[in-house]
Amino acid sequence: MTSAPTRPVPSSPTPAATSPIAAATAAEEAAEAAEVAGVPPAMVLRELVFGAACAGAVRAAASLGLADALDEQPATAEELASRLGVEAGPLERLLRALVCYQVFDRAADGRYRHTPLSRLLRAEEPGSLRDIALWCTEPWTWQSWSRLDDAVRTGRSVFADAFGKEFFQYLHDDAPQSAALFNRAMTQSSRQSAQDLADFLDLAGVATAADIGGGQGQALAALMERHPALHGTLLDLPKVVEHADPRLLPGGALAERARLVPGDCRVAIPVQADLYLVKNILEWDDESTRRTLRNLRQVARPGARVVIVENLVDDSPSMRFTTAMDLLLLLNVGGAKHTLGSLTALIEESGLLLRSVAPVNAYLHAFTCSVP
Repeated sequence: MTSAPTRPVPSSPTPAATSPIAAATAAEEAAEAAEVAGVPPAMVLRELVFGAACAGAVRAAASLGLADALDEQPATAEELASRLGVEAGPLERLLRALVCYQVFDRAADGRYRHTPLSRLLRAEEPGSLRDIALWCTEPWTWQSWSRLDDAVRTGRSVFADAFGKEFFQYLHDDAPQSAALFNRAMTQSSRQSAQDLADFLDLAGVATAADIGGGQGQALAALMERHPALHGTLLDLPKVVEHADPRLLPGGALAERARLVPGDCRVAIPVQADLYLVKNILEWDDESTRRTLRNLRQVARPGARVVIVENLVDDSPSMRFTTAMDLLLLLNVGGAKHTLGSLTALIEESGLLLRSVAPVNAYLHAFTCSVP
Protein backbone atom coordinates (compact mmCIF):
# COMPACT_ATOMS: atom_id res chain seq x y z
CA MET A 1 0.00 0.00 0.00
CA THR A 2 1.13 3.54 -0.55
CA SER A 3 2.50 5.60 2.28
CA ALA A 4 -0.56 7.85 2.25
CA PRO A 5 -1.57 8.41 5.86
CA THR A 6 -4.79 6.99 7.17
CA ARG A 7 -7.01 8.94 9.48
CA PRO A 8 -8.93 7.80 12.55
CA VAL A 9 -12.26 6.28 11.68
CA PRO A 10 -15.22 8.23 13.11
CA SER A 11 -17.51 5.95 15.11
CA SER A 12 -20.60 7.91 14.11
CA PRO A 13 -21.64 10.43 11.48
CA THR A 14 -19.65 13.64 11.74
CA PRO A 15 -20.80 17.07 10.65
CA ALA A 16 -19.35 18.65 7.54
CA ALA A 17 -15.79 19.77 8.14
CA THR A 18 -16.63 23.38 7.27
CA SER A 19 -19.22 25.16 9.40
CA PRO A 20 -21.02 28.29 8.09
CA ILE A 21 -18.82 30.42 10.34
CA ALA A 22 -15.65 28.70 9.11
CA ALA A 23 -16.82 29.04 5.51
CA ALA A 24 -17.48 32.73 5.98
CA THR A 25 -14.08 33.16 7.57
CA ALA A 26 -12.42 31.29 4.69
CA ALA A 27 -14.25 33.47 2.16
CA GLU A 28 -13.13 36.62 3.96
CA GLU A 29 -9.55 35.34 4.06
CA ALA A 30 -9.68 34.53 0.34
CA ALA A 31 -11.02 37.99 -0.45
CA GLU A 32 -8.34 39.59 1.71
CA ALA A 33 -5.64 37.50 0.01
CA ALA A 34 -6.95 38.55 -3.40
CA GLU A 35 -6.93 42.20 -2.35
CA VAL A 36 -3.36 41.89 -1.07
CA ALA A 37 -2.43 40.40 -4.44
CA GLY A 38 -3.88 43.46 -6.11
CA VAL A 39 -7.23 41.97 -7.15
CA PRO A 40 -10.18 43.56 -5.32
CA PRO A 41 -12.98 41.24 -4.18
CA ALA A 42 -15.42 42.75 -6.68
CA MET A 43 -13.13 41.73 -9.55
CA VAL A 44 -12.72 38.24 -8.10
CA LEU A 45 -16.51 37.85 -8.13
CA ARG A 46 -16.76 39.24 -11.66
CA GLU A 47 -14.30 36.61 -12.82
CA LEU A 48 -16.24 33.89 -11.02
CA VAL A 49 -19.55 34.75 -12.67
CA PHE A 50 -17.83 34.57 -16.05
CA GLY A 51 -16.74 31.02 -15.27
CA ALA A 52 -18.75 29.76 -18.24
CA ALA A 53 -16.32 31.61 -20.51
CA CYS A 54 -13.45 29.51 -19.18
CA ALA A 55 -15.36 26.23 -19.62
CA GLY A 56 -16.53 27.33 -23.06
CA ALA A 57 -13.00 28.23 -24.13
CA VAL A 58 -11.65 24.84 -23.02
CA ARG A 59 -14.50 23.12 -24.88
CA ALA A 60 -13.78 25.10 -28.03
CA ALA A 61 -10.09 24.19 -27.85
CA ALA A 62 -10.94 20.50 -27.39
CA SER A 63 -13.57 20.50 -30.13
CA LEU A 64 -11.34 22.29 -32.65
CA GLY A 65 -8.37 20.04 -31.92
CA LEU A 66 -6.28 23.08 -31.05
CA ALA A 67 -3.87 21.21 -28.79
CA ASP A 68 -3.20 18.63 -31.50
CA ALA A 69 -2.57 21.35 -34.08
CA LEU A 70 0.25 22.79 -31.97
CA ASP A 71 3.34 20.61 -32.04
CA GLU A 72 6.54 21.01 -30.03
CA GLN A 73 7.49 24.15 -31.94
CA PRO A 74 5.73 27.39 -30.93
CA ALA A 75 3.34 28.77 -33.54
CA THR A 76 1.49 31.99 -34.24
CA ALA A 77 -2.28 32.23 -34.22
CA GLU A 78 -2.15 32.63 -38.01
CA GLU A 79 -0.19 29.41 -38.41
CA LEU A 80 -2.56 27.51 -36.13
CA ALA A 81 -5.59 28.97 -37.89
CA SER A 82 -4.22 27.73 -41.21
CA ARG A 83 -3.76 24.23 -39.83
CA LEU A 84 -7.27 24.18 -38.38
CA GLY A 85 -9.08 25.94 -41.21
CA VAL A 86 -10.48 28.69 -38.95
CA GLU A 87 -10.28 32.47 -38.78
CA ALA A 88 -7.04 33.79 -37.28
CA GLY A 89 -8.57 36.74 -35.43
CA PRO A 90 -11.12 34.82 -33.36
CA LEU A 91 -8.56 32.07 -32.72
CA GLU A 92 -6.16 34.66 -31.32
CA ARG A 93 -8.92 35.83 -28.99
CA LEU A 94 -9.60 32.25 -27.88
CA LEU A 95 -5.91 31.64 -27.22
CA ARG A 96 -5.63 34.89 -25.28
CA ALA A 97 -8.44 33.74 -22.98
CA LEU A 98 -6.95 30.27 -22.53
CA VAL A 99 -3.54 31.71 -21.63
CA CYS A 100 -5.21 33.43 -18.66
CA TYR A 101 -5.89 29.96 -17.24
CA GLN A 102 -2.46 28.51 -18.14
CA VAL A 103 -4.00 26.51 -20.97
CA PHE A 104 -1.28 27.37 -23.53
CA ASP A 105 1.36 30.04 -23.04
CA ARG A 106 2.22 33.08 -25.16
CA ALA A 107 5.90 33.85 -25.72
CA ALA A 108 7.32 37.34 -25.98
CA ASP A 109 7.40 37.08 -29.78
CA GLY A 110 3.65 36.40 -29.87
CA ARG A 111 3.88 32.70 -30.65
CA TYR A 112 1.98 30.12 -28.60
CA ARG A 113 3.41 27.03 -26.95
CA HIS A 114 2.16 24.16 -24.85
CA THR A 115 1.72 24.03 -21.10
CA PRO A 116 1.02 20.94 -18.95
CA LEU A 117 -2.70 21.79 -19.09
CA SER A 118 -2.89 22.26 -22.86
CA ARG A 119 -1.09 18.96 -23.46
CA LEU A 120 -3.91 17.16 -21.62
CA LEU A 121 -6.28 18.30 -24.39
CA ARG A 122 -4.33 16.29 -26.97
CA ALA A 123 -6.29 13.23 -28.08
CA GLU A 124 -3.39 10.79 -27.76
CA GLU A 125 -1.60 12.35 -24.79
CA PRO A 126 -1.05 9.89 -21.91
CA GLY A 127 -3.68 10.80 -19.32
CA SER A 128 -5.59 12.90 -21.88
CA LEU A 129 -8.66 14.72 -20.57
CA ARG A 130 -9.99 15.74 -23.98
CA ASP A 131 -13.11 13.55 -23.89
CA ILE A 132 -13.79 14.50 -20.28
CA ALA A 133 -13.47 18.20 -21.15
CA LEU A 134 -16.00 17.74 -23.95
CA TRP A 135 -18.37 15.62 -21.84
CA CYS A 136 -18.48 18.08 -18.96
CA THR A 137 -19.39 20.90 -21.35
CA GLU A 138 -21.88 19.14 -23.61
CA PRO A 139 -24.72 21.44 -24.80
CA TRP A 140 -27.26 19.97 -22.37
CA THR A 141 -25.02 20.80 -19.39
CA TRP A 142 -25.48 24.54 -19.86
CA GLN A 143 -29.25 24.23 -19.62
CA SER A 144 -28.94 21.99 -16.56
CA TRP A 145 -26.65 24.41 -14.71
CA SER A 146 -29.11 27.24 -15.31
CA ARG A 147 -31.65 25.30 -13.20
CA LEU A 148 -29.43 24.70 -10.18
CA ASP A 149 -31.54 27.04 -8.06
CA ASP A 150 -34.60 24.87 -8.81
CA ALA A 151 -32.68 21.74 -7.79
CA VAL A 152 -31.71 23.40 -4.52
CA ARG A 153 -35.33 24.41 -3.86
CA THR A 154 -36.73 20.94 -4.52
CA GLY A 155 -33.80 18.68 -3.64
CA ARG A 156 -34.29 16.63 -6.79
CA SER A 157 -33.03 16.30 -10.35
CA VAL A 158 -34.23 18.92 -12.81
CA PHE A 159 -33.25 16.96 -15.92
CA ALA A 160 -36.67 15.52 -16.76
CA ASP A 161 -38.27 18.94 -16.33
CA ALA A 162 -35.77 20.45 -18.77
CA PHE A 163 -35.63 17.69 -21.37
CA GLY A 164 -38.80 15.63 -20.92
CA LYS A 165 -36.90 12.43 -20.05
CA GLU A 166 -34.67 11.11 -17.33
CA PHE A 167 -30.94 11.60 -17.84
CA PHE A 168 -29.83 8.23 -19.21
CA GLN A 169 -33.02 7.76 -21.24
CA TYR A 170 -32.39 11.14 -22.87
CA LEU A 171 -28.83 10.18 -23.76
CA HIS A 172 -29.99 6.87 -25.24
CA ASP A 173 -32.93 8.26 -27.23
CA ASP A 174 -32.04 11.82 -28.16
CA ALA A 175 -28.29 12.31 -27.80
CA PRO A 176 -26.45 9.20 -29.03
CA GLN A 177 -23.28 11.17 -29.78
CA SER A 178 -23.31 12.52 -26.24
CA ALA A 179 -23.89 9.00 -24.92
CA ALA A 180 -20.88 7.73 -26.87
CA LEU A 181 -18.82 10.63 -25.55
CA PHE A 182 -19.99 9.77 -22.01
CA ASN A 183 -18.77 6.19 -22.45
CA ARG A 184 -15.40 7.35 -23.75
CA ALA A 185 -14.99 9.89 -20.98
CA MET A 186 -15.89 7.39 -18.26
CA THR A 187 -13.54 4.81 -19.75
CA GLN A 188 -10.78 7.41 -19.88
CA SER A 189 -11.37 8.44 -16.29
CA SER A 190 -11.60 4.85 -15.05
CA ARG A 191 -8.41 3.87 -16.84
CA GLN A 192 -6.49 6.66 -15.11
CA SER A 193 -7.87 5.98 -11.62
CA ALA A 194 -7.36 2.22 -12.12
CA GLN A 195 -3.61 2.67 -12.16
CA ASP A 196 -3.77 4.75 -8.98
CA LEU A 197 -5.80 2.00 -7.32
CA ALA A 198 -3.36 -0.67 -8.45
CA ASP A 199 -0.57 1.36 -6.85
CA PHE A 200 -2.58 1.89 -3.67
CA LEU A 201 -3.97 -1.57 -2.89
CA ASP A 202 -1.94 -4.15 -1.02
CA LEU A 203 -3.21 -7.54 -2.19
CA ALA A 204 -1.09 -9.69 0.10
CA GLY A 205 -3.09 -12.83 0.83
CA VAL A 206 -5.71 -12.05 -1.83
CA ALA A 207 -6.29 -14.77 -4.42
CA THR A 208 -9.64 -13.57 -5.77
CA ALA A 209 -11.04 -10.07 -6.29
CA ALA A 210 -14.49 -8.90 -7.38
CA ASP A 211 -15.23 -5.52 -8.94
CA ILE A 212 -18.83 -4.75 -7.98
CA GLY A 213 -20.62 -2.44 -10.41
CA GLY A 214 -17.22 -2.06 -12.02
CA GLY A 215 -18.34 -0.88 -15.45
CA GLN A 216 -16.04 -2.18 -18.13
CA GLY A 217 -13.59 -3.46 -15.52
CA GLN A 218 -10.55 -1.23 -16.02
CA ALA A 219 -9.77 -1.29 -12.30
CA LEU A 220 -10.05 -5.07 -12.14
CA ALA A 221 -7.90 -5.49 -15.23
CA ALA A 222 -5.23 -3.20 -13.79
CA LEU A 223 -5.13 -5.26 -10.60
CA MET A 224 -4.93 -8.53 -12.51
CA GLU A 225 -2.10 -7.22 -14.67
CA ARG A 226 -0.22 -6.07 -11.58
CA HIS A 227 -0.77 -9.43 -9.82
CA PRO A 228 -0.36 -12.35 -12.27
CA ALA A 229 -1.83 -14.93 -9.90
CA LEU A 230 -4.98 -12.94 -9.13
CA HIS A 231 -8.35 -14.21 -10.37
CA GLY A 232 -11.04 -11.58 -10.87
CA THR A 233 -14.82 -11.28 -11.28
CA LEU A 234 -16.60 -8.31 -12.85
CA LEU A 235 -20.24 -7.79 -11.85
CA ASP A 236 -22.37 -5.21 -13.66
CA LEU A 237 -25.51 -4.89 -15.74
CA PRO A 238 -25.74 -7.27 -18.73
CA LYS A 239 -25.28 -4.58 -21.39
CA VAL A 240 -22.25 -3.28 -19.53
CA VAL A 241 -20.34 -6.54 -19.13
CA GLU A 242 -21.01 -7.36 -22.79
CA HIS A 243 -18.66 -4.48 -23.57
CA ALA A 244 -16.08 -5.17 -20.86
CA ASP A 245 -12.43 -4.26 -21.18
CA PRO A 246 -11.03 -6.36 -24.08
CA ARG A 247 -8.44 -7.82 -21.73
CA LEU A 248 -11.25 -9.52 -19.79
CA LEU A 249 -13.33 -10.76 -22.72
CA PRO A 250 -12.87 -14.22 -24.26
CA GLY A 251 -9.57 -14.26 -26.11
CA GLY A 252 -8.24 -11.35 -24.07
CA ALA A 253 -4.93 -11.36 -22.24
CA LEU A 254 -6.61 -11.87 -18.86
CA ALA A 255 -9.61 -13.95 -19.93
CA GLU A 256 -8.41 -17.21 -18.40
CA ARG A 257 -8.38 -15.61 -14.95
CA ALA A 258 -11.49 -13.47 -15.41
CA ARG A 259 -15.19 -14.14 -14.90
CA LEU A 260 -17.92 -11.80 -16.16
CA VAL A 261 -21.17 -11.90 -14.18
CA PRO A 262 -24.22 -9.97 -15.44
CA GLY A 263 -26.34 -8.64 -12.61
CA ASP A 264 -27.48 -5.70 -10.51
CA CYS A 265 -25.64 -5.25 -7.21
CA ARG A 266 -28.71 -3.52 -5.76
CA VAL A 267 -30.61 -6.81 -6.20
CA ALA A 268 -27.97 -9.45 -5.43
CA ILE A 269 -24.22 -10.03 -5.44
CA PRO A 270 -23.70 -13.71 -6.33
CA VAL A 271 -19.92 -13.55 -6.03
CA GLN A 272 -17.45 -14.98 -3.53
CA ALA A 273 -14.06 -13.26 -3.26
CA ASP A 274 -11.26 -12.38 -0.86
CA LEU A 275 -11.48 -8.71 -1.85
CA TYR A 276 -14.49 -6.72 -3.04
CA LEU A 277 -13.92 -3.41 -4.82
CA VAL A 278 -16.84 -0.97 -4.83
CA LYS A 279 -15.90 2.17 -6.73
CA ASN A 280 -18.04 5.25 -7.42
CA ILE A 281 -21.40 3.48 -7.37
CA LEU A 282 -22.70 4.51 -3.92
CA GLU A 283 -23.78 7.97 -5.00
CA TRP A 284 -27.25 7.59 -6.48
CA ASP A 285 -29.26 7.59 -3.24
CA ASP A 286 -28.89 6.24 0.28
CA GLU A 287 -31.44 3.46 -0.18
CA SER A 288 -29.55 2.04 -3.18
CA THR A 289 -26.35 2.26 -1.15
CA ARG A 290 -27.97 0.40 1.75
CA ARG A 291 -29.19 -2.38 -0.54
CA THR A 292 -25.80 -2.78 -2.19
CA LEU A 293 -23.88 -2.90 1.10
CA ARG A 294 -26.46 -5.25 2.63
CA ASN A 295 -26.19 -7.63 -0.32
CA LEU A 296 -22.42 -7.57 -0.10
CA ARG A 297 -22.45 -8.15 3.66
CA GLN A 298 -24.73 -11.17 3.22
CA VAL A 299 -22.59 -12.92 0.59
CA ALA A 300 -19.06 -12.13 1.73
CA ARG A 301 -17.16 -14.61 3.87
CA PRO A 302 -15.98 -13.55 7.35
CA GLY A 303 -12.57 -11.93 7.03
CA ALA A 304 -13.09 -10.78 3.44
CA ARG A 305 -11.96 -7.26 2.64
CA VAL A 306 -14.21 -4.61 1.14
CA VAL A 307 -12.64 -1.47 -0.35
CA ILE A 308 -15.11 1.30 -1.09
CA VAL A 309 -13.70 4.09 -3.25
CA GLU A 310 -15.53 7.40 -3.52
CA ASN A 311 -15.08 11.13 -3.99
CA LEU A 312 -15.58 13.12 -0.80
CA VAL A 313 -17.00 16.62 -0.69
CA ASP A 314 -15.71 17.61 2.73
CA ASP A 315 -12.19 16.20 2.97
CA SER A 316 -10.50 16.33 -0.41
CA PRO A 317 -7.54 18.28 -1.82
CA SER A 318 -9.67 18.76 -4.96
CA MET A 319 -12.72 20.38 -3.40
CA ARG A 320 -13.63 22.48 -6.43
CA PHE A 321 -13.70 19.32 -8.55
CA THR A 322 -15.58 17.06 -6.14
CA THR A 323 -18.17 19.67 -5.16
CA ALA A 324 -18.81 20.43 -8.85
CA MET A 325 -19.40 16.72 -9.53
CA ASP A 326 -21.71 16.62 -6.53
CA LEU A 327 -23.84 19.44 -7.92
CA LEU A 328 -23.91 17.86 -11.39
CA LEU A 329 -25.15 14.61 -9.84
CA LEU A 330 -27.94 16.56 -8.15
CA LEU A 331 -28.92 18.18 -11.44
CA ASN A 332 -28.82 15.05 -13.59
CA VAL A 333 -30.00 12.17 -11.43
CA GLY A 334 -30.73 13.58 -7.98
CA GLY A 335 -27.67 11.81 -6.55
CA ALA A 336 -24.99 13.08 -4.19
CA LYS A 337 -21.34 12.60 -3.39
CA HIS A 338 -20.59 11.63 0.20
CA THR A 339 -19.01 13.34 3.15
CA LEU A 340 -16.68 11.37 5.37
CA GLY A 341 -19.42 11.14 7.97
CA SER A 342 -22.27 10.16 5.66
CA LEU A 343 -20.40 7.25 4.07
CA THR A 344 -19.00 6.13 7.42
CA ALA A 345 -22.53 5.99 8.82
CA LEU A 346 -23.83 3.86 5.94
CA ILE A 347 -20.88 1.47 6.22
CA GLU A 348 -21.41 1.03 9.96
CA GLU A 349 -25.14 0.55 9.43
CA SER A 350 -24.42 -2.30 6.99
CA GLY A 351 -22.44 -4.24 9.60
CA LEU A 352 -19.09 -3.93 7.85
CA LEU A 353 -16.13 -3.02 10.05
CA LEU A 354 -14.44 0.14 8.81
CA ARG A 355 -10.69 -0.17 9.35
CA SER A 356 -9.22 2.92 7.70
CA VAL A 357 -9.82 5.81 5.32
CA ALA A 358 -7.00 7.03 3.10
CA PRO A 359 -6.57 9.06 -0.11
CA VAL A 360 -5.95 7.11 -3.31
CA ASN A 361 -5.18 10.25 -5.31
CA ALA A 362 -6.17 13.92 -5.26
CA TYR A 363 -9.88 13.18 -5.68
CA LEU A 364 -10.56 9.62 -4.47
CA HIS A 365 -10.61 8.13 -0.97
CA ALA A 366 -10.57 4.44 -0.08
CA PHE A 367 -12.65 3.14 2.85
CA THR A 368 -11.07 -0.20 3.75
CA CYS A 369 -13.45 -2.53 5.56
CA SER A 370 -13.60 -6.13 6.72
CA VAL A 371 -16.45 -8.59 7.07
CA PRO A 372 -16.98 -9.75 10.68
